[in-house]
Formats: sequence, C-alpha cells, structure tokens
Amino acid sequence: MSFSIGIVGLPNVGKSTLFNALTRSKQANAQNYPFCTIDPNVGVVEVPDERLKQLAEVSHSVKTIPTTIEFVDIAGLVKGAATGEGLGNKFLSHIREVDAIAQVVRAFSDSNVIHVHNRVDPKDDAAIINTELALADLQTVEKRLDMVKRLAKGAGAKEAEPELKLLERIFDQLQTSAPARDLEYNEDELTMVRDLHLLTMKPILYVINVDEAPTTPSPILGQEGTPQIQISAKLEAELADVSEAEARQYLKDVGIQETGLDKLIVAGYELLHLVTYLTSGEPETRAWTVRRGTKAPDAAGVIHTDFVKGFVKAEIVNWKDFVVGGGWPGVKEKGKMRLEGKDYVMQDGDVCYFHINK
Repeated sequence: MSFSIGIVGLPNVGKSTLFNALTRSKQANAQNYPFCTIDPNVGVVEVPDERLKQLAEVSHSVKTIPTTIEFVDIAGLVKGAATGEGLGNKFLSHIREVDAIAQVVRAFSDSNVIHVHNRVDPKDDAAIINTELALADLQTVEKRLDMVKRLAKGAGAKEAEPELKLLERIFDQLQTSAPARDLEYNEDELTMVRDLHLLTMKPILYVINVDEAPTTPSPILGQEGTPQIQISAKLEAELADVSEAEARQYLKDVGIQETGLDKLIVAGYELLHLVTYLTSGEPETRAWTVRRGTKAPDAAGVIHTDFVKGFVKAEIVNWKDFVVGGGWPGVKEKGKMRLEGKDYVMQDGDVCYFHINK
C-alpha cells in the first residue's frame, strides 16, 4: 500500500530543495525564480526503521526491505491560483492525487532568494495557500450544489435532501476560507464528501523552512493542533551530498537529533494514522505500512491481495519479544507468540506470520 505526501507552497520557499534533500537526488529543478517546477516530481523514499536491522540479525535474513513513502514536489502556487493564475488550476489538480499535504513556508532569510511578495512572512504565506485551496474547493462544491438543487426540485427531492444540506454546510465553511476538514461528518456524509475530492479535506502539516541556526521561534500556523515541524532545507540539501552515515554524524556533532526526513516521516505517519508491521524470516525481513485500525486480513492483503480471502490466522509477536526470544522458535517456546483471527487489529511493531488457505 503506497502513501503519498504532496509538498506545496508559494514559489521560492524551498519546496524543490527540500524534495531533493528528502530523496537525496537532484531530480527537482531548484532555481531562484518562480515556476522553475512545472510538472510534479515524484520520489519514493525508504522509511528509516532501526527495528529492521535487529530483526534481520536474529532471523539471519538474506534481504532487508524497508517500507516506503512517496513525496510529490508540486509547482508553486500563487495568489489567484484557484482562478488560473500562475497555471494554478493545473497545479491544484496535482494536489488532488496525494494522501496528505506538507505545506512549506519560508522563514529563512536570504536576500539572494527572491520572494514573490518581497517579504518573509510565514503566516501570510500560509494564509494565501490555504485561501487558494479553499477557493478551489468552493468552485467544486458550487458546481455540485447547483446540480443537486436541480435534482431537489424534481422527483428525486427526498433522496437529494441529505446531500443538499451537506453541500450547503461545506459551502458556508469554505466561504470563510476555513477548510472542509474542520467540520464534523457522519459516515454517510464522509462517503459523499470523499467523492468530491476536496483539497481542504486532506490532512495537512506545515514545514517551516528555517535558517541553519534559527534565532527566533517559529510562528504557530493554521488551526490550533495542526502539526508543524522546522527544517532547514538548505542544510538538508548539503547533507544529501555526503553519505548517510556522515550526515547523521554531523547532525550528532551539532546537537541535532533527527534529520529532516526523520521529522517529516514521523509527522507524516501521525498525520495519516499509519502503523508499521513487520515480517521476518531467513529469506527477508520486511516492513509494511497500513492505516491504524487495519484488521489482520487486510494487512495480509498488503502483501498479496489474494491473502485477504484466504486468511486463516496470524502468528503475532511484539518485535522486542521477537529479538529477545531469538526469533520464531524462541518466542513460541517462551509463550510470547499469539494466534490471532480475522478481527485482530494490527499494532505498530507487530511481527507477523500469516496463515493463508490457498
């Protein structure tokens, strides 16, 4: 199961520099002028997971395969994007395809890097992007609302009423530039909203692009509780030019505990409510990503779709018990392994062996 995070923001805030750093590549064109990115750049990044090495050592695995997450570098949006400014409609359509949004805002000071509004104001930058996303959704909802209103005047009036009320509520919300995600929905309403593919329904986090040694605290952006992280895209890009081991040693030497990739992946996993389960044996030790609340048969289906219908049971053990016990024989002998059925909800750090009826 693949999950993607779209990197969005105004032009020249460091999106492409950050993308190149995250993917340790020069794939994105990071230049000092607006719209140097036109088509989205896509990079698949391995998710660092220290558990894999320990499990692989115990199982004497031939291969170790981490799970991955996809980052999409989307061209810079500008004020008026919802009405087509700066090729905005094309760029907005790219956002619809991702699972979550990482909005990059500029807080670094560099007179050599042009800001489209000739000032550094993270709060205002974030407000511009959020307004454009809301305006784009307003157009989508308005079109759907007009159609449902016509249906409500005819024979399908009763059937159209729930959707009509929902659309009117979302329309009123978006008119204030507030995101659709902030409203409360029941299950039926969530199904209807999902079909609209609204931009402001996507979960969002803010990536504040700071100087290498920021001297002031970052402002609080968006609604209270919206996650935000600080990253120096310039520093991360410089570290991408050296080996991963050298980069981590440098960060350790200067007192930084996590790379920007680590921060963004942790925040992204929390934002998308993701957990990782693991499989481990002699052929390979591997990490798999599922949404929190996923039951065992659907988790098995991530390995192969046929496993959902053929699921019989799962052998489950916590990864720490697996390591301490010395692998499957040891955990079974010590009574740490559990047999779970179709209703078992997967937990982060579960090591699994699925029994499938073929």
